[in-house]
Amino acid sequence: MQHFWAALVRSVLEDGHGGNGHAYLWAMNTREEHLKAFGRLLDIMDDLREKCPWDRKQTFESLRHLTIEETYELADAILDKDVEEIKNETGDLLLHMVFYAKLGSELSEEEGGYDIADALHAICDKLVERHPHIYGDVEANDEETVKANWEKIKLKKGKTSVLEGVPRSLPSLVKAYRVQDKVRGVGFDWDHVDQVWDKVQEELGELQAELSAEEVKPDRVADEFGDVMFALINYSRFVDVNPDEALERTTRRFMARFQHLEKAIAAEKKDLANMNLSEMDVYWERAKVALG
Repeated sequence: MQHFWAALVRSVLEDGHGGNGHAYLWAMNTREEHLKAFGRLLDIMDDLREKCPWDRKQTFESLRHLTIEETYELADAILDKDVEEIKNETGDLLLHMVFYAKLGSELSEEEGGYDIADALHAICDKLVERHPHIYGDVEANDEETVKANWEKIKLKKGKTSVLEGVPRSLPSLVKAYRVQDKVRGVGFDWDHVDQVWDKVQEELGELQAELSAEEVKPDRVADEFGDVMFALINYSRFVDVNPDEALERTTRRFMARFQHLEKAIAAEKKDLANMNLSEMDVYWERAKVALG
């Protein structure tokens, strides 16, 4: 095995390609170095849990919000296409996973104690089981078949609903996308994109009807507005757009343009609060030209 990794590294250095056809401009670490680095992290975690007052104090619950924060930091790095930060944030999340496993190892057997090896074997077993087209005799030649098989296997494991794996605390937009993707895996989906767009138009009409009613009921308006958003998220899947990423990019673009507007107005010694919308719109158009 070491000869294989050594040969791979040599090939990377010589022709700039790895075994999977992707080009690299750096020498990949060997499998032995991967394991050594992971072992180093485990050793450091042991030291911190034993010797550091802050690390000794942590629990599953106290780490939860920090893990969520780190996940969003990784998401930001991905959207920024900042590979250096993606590397750093990946390391931060790995630390959290090791920390949870360390906490699990301190539980008794009755409490469900586990360690990092148990966690890793659990995910490996799951991956092998849910990829029968790789580790079994099932055929799957496209992504949709793979996802459909995945959901069917989960149901065979005792789950009563394909939606059981959707976390309750997911942000609503992401949750809607995941719910739709989950039911799609068992065939509950539209046949054509035109049908989905027609549904968007139908929901918009129902929202407009509620807004135009003689007695506008806020709860009904909210329900119809939610239906419009759900339909648009559904449409996004059919045009291969991740709605969360699309909205994030639009929000970032708006923020950048508005901050450009603020700086331009301040540079001219004007007070934004005393300007009307028409005056601000001049600077907004300039920001759009400047930033795209």
